[in-house]
Parts: sequence; C-alpha cells; structure tokens
Amino acid sequence: MPKTKKAKNEQAATASGASSQAKSQVKSSAKSSAASADSQKSQLMTEVKSPKMSKKARAADEKGLDFARAWVEFPDPADDEQVFRCDLTWLTSRWNCIFGSGCQGIQAGRADDGCCTLGAHFSDEDDEQRVAGHVARLTPEIWQFHDEGREHGWISEDEDGDRQTRPYQGSCIFQNRPGFAGGAGCSLHILAIKEGREPLETKPDVCWQLPVRRTYDWIDRPDDTRVLQVSIGEYDRRGWGPGGHDLHWWCTSATSAHGAGDPVYVSYGPELTELMGKAGYDRLVELCEERLASQLPLLAPHPADPAG
Repeated sequence: MPKTKKAKNEQAATASGASSQAKSQVKSSAKSSAASADSQKSQLMTEVKSPKMSKKARAADEKGLDFARAWVEFPDPADDEQVFRCDLTWLTSRWNCIFGSGCQGIQAGRADDGCCTLGAHFSDEDDEQRVAGHVARLTPEIWQFHDEGREHGWISEDEDGDRQTRPYQGSCIFQNRPGFAGGAGCSLHILAIKEGREPLETKPDVCWQLPVRRTYDWIDRPDDTRVLQVSIGEYDRRGWGPGGHDLHWWCTSATSAHGAGDPVYVSYGPELTELMGKAGYDRLVELCEERLASQLPLLAPHPADPAG
C-alpha cells in the first residue's frame, strides 16, 4: 500500500511539514539532529575513499537553490481523492549517489560518512519496528559495531525525545568505516544487497527516501471538494530546515553528482513506486518520457546536470 494512505487517514498533512520525513529535518545549524544514509542502489559499498575538495572547489561544484523548475500535476490513477505534483526537473535529472566516489559528506572532515554522520530519525513506530526486524539479522561480519549495538543499544533520543539511530564515534552506529572487512557504508544497505532485497526494505524511511522529498497538502477546491496533494521533489538543502544551509556539502545541487546514465525516475524506480504506488509511478514514467522525448533543449533543466 502506498504510504500516502497513512497521511490521508491521519487528516493532518500540511504543506509546511506533514511529510513522513519531517523528523529528519535539521532543527538548527549547531544542533542538527536529523540525518540519513543513502537509499540509492548505486551506493553499493566500496573501500575507496572520497577525494576531498577544497572550499573553493565545493563552492563551484554546487549550484544555487533558486531556478526554474518544471512541475506536473496529475490525478492518482488508484485514488480519485488524491493528486500527485511532481518536479520533472529533478526527476529527469542525471543525479546519482556518489558515496565513496566523490561524496564530500555533510560534515567537514568526514567525507567517508556521506550523509550518515548524524544518524537517522524514525518516521514513526512502524518504521522503527520494521528496521528492528532487520537489525536482528545483522552479524558481526556485516555490521562493524555489532557488539556495541547489541550490548549498549542502537537507538538514542535527541533533545526533544525523538527516537533515532544512535550516533557512535562520529557517525551512525550502522555506518561501517573504511577498512572494515565486511564493507564500508551502511550495514543495513549491505544486508539488503546480500539478501537480494531492495535497500528500502531494511533501512529507515528517511534513509531510503533521500534525496527525494515527499510532502502532503490538503487542497480545498472552489467546488467544496477536497483533495490530498502529494508532492514529489528534490530534497535540497532547504529540506533539512534552517541548518541545511550549514551542511558542509550537499549532493543534489552538486555538478559532481549529476552524471548518471539513467535519470532519477529510472534509477529510483523502486523507491518512487513505494512512495507513489505502482499506478502513480507508471503514470509518472509516461510523463517523464514525454518530457525527455520533447525537442531539445529541455524546458527548465536542472542546473547541475551536464550541459547539452
């Protein structure tokens, strides 16, 4: 069942923050408490360390946040009380996860952590329980901090009492460090690959959803009908909250992370299907293909994409 149904049942979604990712937002620049691992299958674990960029190079690598975007709105084929609003500029972009092969990390000096430095907040109890079931199958060969997690726990609470994966020695406790025999990167991601699963099955919601952002807004129409608008777009720096502007580096606006052979709507197919349902995703694919088949140059291309 698409997770959009949960928002519909709760009747509490708003444009400003009623998304399943809300608890992942950075609450301040100094006390950032939201984070995630990569959800992209291209994150397949590697021992290669990310080359470090100079401050000047990082600034040149990232494009600004304010530029023209092409959005499309369409009814959910599976639910006549729901519409999707999708950012085609982002979904047809050539972004790809470059963890271990150019990722500069969200915290200075910790490029090997990627976006896992702070740990990941759980979206709700179901999310936590689902992850716990997979954690139970982690072994010392897959999880570097297996013994620490078993003995002292792998969940912590932030200053507001919200539950998250526990930060340990500078990063998420599930983040295997470079040099670990079982592979560097998220141990839950490694587990999924070894078991032939999609990483979205084993990882916290926010981890596999990034860098796609899903938000909800109840729209009251002039004819006194109401529809749930589900927006699917780019999780840029603003998505993290005010502290997002203080991140050391962020990939969605970085030219170094925009060189994939497949556009996001293709490479992120399993995740988008989970977020939208199969019927919604299939319609999105049609619209993305229509956009890419149109006469070049594309209207409102992503500025971080390769030119041409």
